[in-house]
Amino acid sequence: MKVTSVNEKMNASNTEQFKEMFGEIFEHSPWIAQKAAEAKPFNSVEEAFETMKKIVEEANYEEQLALILEHPELGKRIKMSAASVREQNGARLDSLSPEEFDVFTATNKAYMEKFEFPFIIAVAGKNKQDILQAMKERLNNSRETEFETALQQIYQIARLRFNAIIENLASEESKF
Repeated sequence: MKVTSVNEKMNASNTEQFKEMFGEIFEHSPWIAQKAAEAKPFNSVEEAFETMKKIVEEANYEEQLALILEHPELGKRIKMSAASVREQNGARLDSLSPEEFDVFTATNKAYMEKFEFPFIIAVAGKNKQDILQAMKERLNNSRETEFETALQQIYQIARLRFNAIIENLASEESKF
């Protein structure tokens, strides 16, 4: 069968292939893509993304918290997914001065102590000062507000990762 569009390629994929394509758009949570694969066929790539987002929205509190906890602390020198490394490097979080690292570490610690989950922000288009300012401002939020804000930021991150995958699939198609 000749696949003529990205949407057709998605729909022609089996569950494992779909999970392989989209399993990391939500940090270390391929279960979301696996569950979305059960909803195929999709009428569009947009519907595929919205299905994955809806899975998270409809997940119970424990599943949502587990997803939030899969995200690394910004600026922390720990093992991260390749996508997180690229995203943080793009915001220059890989080149924090010792002083900046200390400020990020202290602010992250205060955030973690208050909310018991890592600060999450879609870093695309932001620099380290923007991110630090947002972290300081969001420390004023309630836990409930910050939990919802973290999920909204996860959706933005997932959207950017999803779009990059779709663009890559489309460019692969144009080669044939």
